[in-house]
Amino acid sequence: MGLFERYLTLWVALGIAAGVGLGLWLPAGFERIAALEYAHVNLVVAVFIWVMIYPMMIQVDWSAVKEVGKNPRGLLLTLVVNWLVKPFTMALLGVVFFKTIFAPWVDPQTATQYIAGMILLGVAPCTAMVFVWSALVKGDAGYTLVQVAVNDLIMVIAFAPIAAFLLGVTDITVPWETLLLSTLLYVVLPLAAGMATRHALQRRSQHAVADFVARLKPWSVGGLLATVVLLFGFQAGTLLAEPLVIAMIALPLIIQSYGIFVLSYLAAKALRLPHDIAGPASLIGTSNFFELAVAVAISLFGLHSGAALATVVGVLVEVPVMLSLVAIINRTPHWFTAKQKRSAPLR
Repeated sequence: MGLFERYLTLWVALGIAAGVGLGLWLPAGFERIAALEYAHVNLVVAVFIWVMIYPMMIQVDWSAVKEVGKNPRGLLLTLVVNWLVKPFTMALLGVVFFKTIFAPWVDPQTATQYIAGMILLGVAPCTAMVFVWSALVKGDAGYTLVQVAVNDLIMVIAFAPIAAFLLGVTDITVPWETLLLSTLLYVVLPLAAGMATRHALQRRSQHAVADFVARLKPWSVGGLLATVVLLFGFQAGTLLAEPLVIAMIALPLIIQSYGIFVLSYLAAKALRLPHDIAGPASLIGTSNFFELAVAVAISLFGLHSGAALATVVGVLVEVPVMLSLVAIINRTPHWFTAKQKRSAPLR
């Protein structure tokens, strides 16, 4: 574990504080950044997200996908939770809280925007940060690679249709062109670039991929922190002026996170998965690809929209929640079978 992974909460907290402070101090500067967009896609956000996720995509070993057929119970658990449970429960929670429970305090149009942001979080299962969570729970690195690779393949095909369906169900007009452009920009192209780079590096030497990723890691960390600073700078005024709104959005997101984790972890126990597979399998379904969700929310609804705010609150909630779940996993290895041997086939 590097310095960044060990103190992840601290770095994100500092990024949030810096973003809010700069947003209040230099609002005109953030407004100029917000204006730098093409086809409703903010170019600065796009660059930072690319810098952050591109090194992660290079690490994905696509040849590992062929191992899926070897007793893939852990992978099937993750896929069922990610694509058949999580998006729909997130949409349901959004409707229950903002159309019913919080309806007296939130106007219908704003409530619809918050629900949209929650849906985009729910349809974007985590990819890049899975490597961090898996390392923190001493997960099987090879199996985590398989999970990430297969999830990314499915995301290329399923993200836009599921997002459009759920947004439509909640009476939100879906600009298909922008949604498809965002999927292409933030999922398809980074994956393709990562695959091409990995292939080229592997032809050079056995260690070329690891060496190149190590050189890019500071840029990836910088991209994450810059994205956090930018997002919280855009929303600085709202975050301080409406703390009750932040709490309203955070509550269903927290319920969703712990609910999905409990479901996944108990299912992993019932399936008798080894602890080093059960942990990452549960975390990948619980965590979100918030970079994608934020970028698509900004592209679809605008930088200062309720949808963008909801996805930013998702960033605020995610790190402390995920670290609490990591602590639970690390304290419960006795619930599961022993770690699988590295020579054994994937479970």
